[in-house]
Amino acid sequence: MDNRRKWDLRFLLLAEMVGGWSHDRTKVGAVIIDNDKRIVSVGYNGFPKNIDDTQERYDDRTLKLQFILHAENNAILFSQRNLSGMTLFTFPFICCSNCAALVIQSGIKRVVSPKLPENLMERWKENTDLSKSLFDEAKVEWLELDWVEIEKFKKEN
Repeated sequence: MDNRRKWDLRFLLLAEMVGGWSHDRTKVGAVIIDNDKRIVSVGYNGFPKNIDDTQERYDDRTLKLQFILHAENNAILFSQRNLSGMTLFTFPFICCSNCAALVIQSGIKRVVSPKLPENLMERWKENTDLSKSLFDEAKVEWLELDWVEIEKFKKEN
């Protein structure tokens, strides 16, 4: 395994850990790094600061979708700096199309995520395919890693 792939897997696992901080059922995490592999920002999906994030609000899908900030949004907002040329890691799947637009606008040039899990295909495949199209058109490199490789790396490291 080459050195770049090892770093990709390390930061992807960090995004998984950050996602675990979310109170939402879909625990999405994001990590932004610079070209020297330094962590610039992290984010997870959740409600805005000072908004009570009770389980009842998360269980009400309609309300939740009106409140929630995605992990990528939070990582970009928390960075409070120019992100041109940086890399974004998202877990457990690539950005939705709205976040992809924000990623492109922020200047991030590379996105790494696991492949979309089978159990999320029905809900997210069409939208994540649109994200990939947006990334292609904007010349943002994207890479989806295989779950078998991710799990093997976890066991070995």
